[in-house]
Amino acid sequence: MSDLFPAAPADDLRHLRLDTLVRLRWLAIAGQSLAVAGVHYGLGFPLPFGWCFLAIAISAWLNIALRIRFPLNHRLREGPATALLSFDILQLAALLYLTGGLQNPFAILFLAPVMISATALPPRHTLALGLLAAAMATMLVFLHRPLPWGGVERPFLPISYQLGNWAALLLGLGFTGIYAWRVAKEARDLSDALAATELVLAREQHLSQLDGLAAAAAHELGTPLATIALVARELSKHAPPEGEMAEDIILLREQVERCRGILGKLASLQDDDAGPLDRLSLRLLIEEAAGPQRPFGVPFEIAMEGEKPEPVCRRNPGMIYGLGNIVDNAVDFASTRVAITAQWTDATVILTIADDGPGFPPEVLMRAGDPYLSGARDKESRAGGGLGLGLFIAKTLLERSGATLMFSNLPQPQTGASIRIRWPREVFERDDRADATSKLESMDLHASE
Repeated sequence: MSDLFPAAPADDLRHLRLDTLVRLRWLAIAGQSLAVAGVHYGLGFPLPFGWCFLAIAISAWLNIALRIRFPLNHRLREGPATALLSFDILQLAALLYLTGGLQNPFAILFLAPVMISATALPPRHTLALGLLAAAMATMLVFLHRPLPWGGVERPFLPISYQLGNWAALLLGLGFTGIYAWRVAKEARDLSDALAATELVLAREQHLSQLDGLAAAAAHELGTPLATIALVARELSKHAPPEGEMAEDIILLREQVERCRGILGKLASLQDDDAGPLDRLSLRLLIEEAAGPQRPFGVPFEIAMEGEKPEPVCRRNPGMIYGLGNIVDNAVDFASTRVAITAQWTDATVILTIADDGPGFPPEVLMRAGDPYLSGARDKESRAGGGLGLGLFIAKTLLERSGATLMFSNLPQPQTGASIRIRWPREVFERDDRADATSKLESMDLHASE
């Protein structure tokens, strides 16, 4: 079964843009060209000019090929980005080999690809690039062409000095890499936190708007429902006691009462006064959610899997309404049955509600539970005008109770949809009012001390 977990921020947005690397490489190409031409023509120092420009030309050809092959907004995954940064390290190593190795002051540029990787790639890729740069730097200590210089006598830099440059370069690679990674990670964490906050606020705003719509609907529908009930009652007086018309009138009155019950539930979602039946076992919770759907003729298969004691929760109208909405959807789409499986351990409580209908359409499975989702698997959508609000309301109400929801289709050859609702057991069994009372008693005790 391919479960769907709550969506997270898209990782693709964190990948390096190809345009960024291409622009940085053009900057490096311009700098390398100026440096080589300036040393050869400006200072008149002998150096393998043709080989140096061949290395620079290969980098330019790569940039041109990438521009032709990919669009400007293309984002690189970790592997291709690491490969391109590895090329930059190798190209720089080739230029340094031709121009003095670590005696060349431009060896400090080994830090650039590693720093770019530290800000945008996972640590293992940055470590691989750092090891590659360290290996190239180590090779250049002992294997390189002479440093370009004017005059007959060239300066001789002792091996100890070159090893000092090598050690400084390696320390620079480690320090800048770790520092850049930490700064980028903090920025990503802050961005994720802000995105999660915006998502929660948006969901709460949607639900608040729906609360207002529900209140307005309850107010507006009260009068028409009363009129329909009155007309149905009058029709029942004049209609024959038996026959299709009598059955239709009875069905009409039942549906009016059902509408009144639904509006009553919407009005009592925040009602904490549950009376003597304040606590519900898991089985009774399932019965409360599934009971209103039993008259519609779809059989229920309820399985309880777990050792005693059975979990007991506080009566939560929002939880009951959310579960009832999911069961209602399952009944509407089921072909022959709806299966409800309850599982519990010392740590978790899990409810799985499955039907044998067509299942979630593939194009909306990844967004199931989002509001205003065209084509969502909601009973309203089947009628041709649904916006996915039923699943969204149920999901939000259940998440308020501490649950997490996972949407999936049943594995082949079975057909149908499955919604898995999971609570930590301590969250499922907690009593918010008892917690509040204990906190007040604690405050009173501290105050008296």
